[in-house]
Amino acid sequence: MSHREDLENTGRKILNQIRTELYLSMHFMGPALGSLQYIMDLSTTDIGTDGAFLRFNPHYLMRQYIERPRYLNRVYMHSLMHCIFRHMFTAKEHEDIELWDLACDIAAESVVDSMDYPAIQETLTDRRAAIYQNLTEHVKVLTAEKLYQYFVELDMDYNEQVRLQTEFYRDDHSFWLRLQDEEKETDAQQDSTVPPLSQQGGVSHHPKDPDAATKDNPNAIPPRQLLSLGELTEKDKEWQKNAKKIRTELAMSGKKASDETGSLERLLSFQLQKHTNYKEFLSRFRILREEPKIDLDSFDYGFYNYGMAVYGNMPLIEENEYREANRIEQLVIAIDTSASCQETLVQKFLNETATILLGPDTFFTKCEIHIVECDDRVQNDIVIRHPEDMRKYADGLSLRGGYGTDFRPVFRYVEELRQSGALRHLKGLLYFTDGFGIYPKKPTEYDTAFVFWKEEELGDDAVPDWALKLYI
Repeated sequence: MSHREDLENTGRKILNQIRTELYLSMHFMGPALGSLQYIMDLSTTDIGTDGAFLRFNPHYLMRQYIERPRYLNRVYMHSLMHCIFRHMFTAKEHEDIELWDLACDIAAESVVDSMDYPAIQETLTDRRAAIYQNLTEHVKVLTAEKLYQYFVELDMDYNEQVRLQTEFYRDDHSFWLRLQDEEKETDAQQDSTVPPLSQQGGVSHHPKDPDAATKDNPNAIPPRQLLSLGELTEKDKEWQKNAKKIRTELAMSGKKASDETGSLERLLSFQLQKHTNYKEFLSRFRILREEPKIDLDSFDYGFYNYGMAVYGNMPLIEENEYREANRIEQLVIAIDTSASCQETLVQKFLNETATILLGPDTFFTKCEIHIVECDDRVQNDIVIRHPEDMRKYADGLSLRGGYGTDFRPVFRYVEELRQSGALRHLKGLLYFTDGFGIYPKKPTEYDTAFVFWKEEELGDDAVPDWALKLYI
């Protein structure tokens, strides 16, 4: 056995030992722990992942395993967090590479730090605790995407950026850049007549191909073997499935398990929220009825022409003055005006709603939209009878409220309107909120959806089963 093979086998044994220890502590991590293979990569000085492989330098593993084995457990978990939250697959969407790497490291470490398992536990330093406290004051949910946006807007001092990078660095992200380059290269090869490197006598990018660069010189550092675009896409899908499996298993665990897993379940729920097409969702509130408008589609031109030809100026049939239409007639939009719901988010929601309502074939010419402002009581009910008035309301937004949140008064108020006959054709109610409040227990006879802005921290876990959740 060559020296190189000895090194690789030793590295694999160390990683297998770590994986076993992590699995014994955290069974729910099984899908993630089984999704990474190991490959020695001397182009890195430590360890990193591309979503398919843990690429390791064996000298780094042996040194850390002897000096501080628990630290290696945390590094392994850190890399798994990158995969579970798919940081490497979305790296190409962010212009500032260093800021994206930093945001991903902080997001991954915040989850690992929140977990209470002896295999990965370390005392949280005062410096790191202060960093988390400062960040959570500005970014409610510490996801990589939100942290990156915050750092971009902050225009952070470079020295502070370096200090944060030093504090949170755990693994090599350079493989992510190679993934990004591989997509560009694959696209270029598809548009070119030049064969790929493996057909030109160069080194193949497929991980299973032999490492030609080290055949003649065992001590040489081999070029990195990259994933193809197809493999990259498949791994991305695999990690999405893994994240869903882990979230499902965590949701079925008890409170003790929830305390041990820290913020992982909450961040997974946030990550896996489904963005809904708001316009398509509104279509479920449509009803079919006649409206006063000439219906040329049902007009029979044959009878019309026959009458004009035989009897002169006497058509036998004229256009229908009414036509059937499938549109929204009545709708209630409730707005959470409590102190916890930001007015800027309400403004975004109303702007998007107004844009949709002003679109063609959404509402009847005469409609009835109730915009109910409510915190712990109904503060205001603005009735809009023409879709264009929705834009005026959104532009002149001035909310009443600012106290606690109780969703029940809105439903009692709407029921009073229904009983009085004011909302006889109501098909649905949309309640825009951050989710923190008291929900009604009794199901409604019309569709009810609690609407959340996807990029914010939410209290959507308490939404009753009979109501819909809508993330926009």
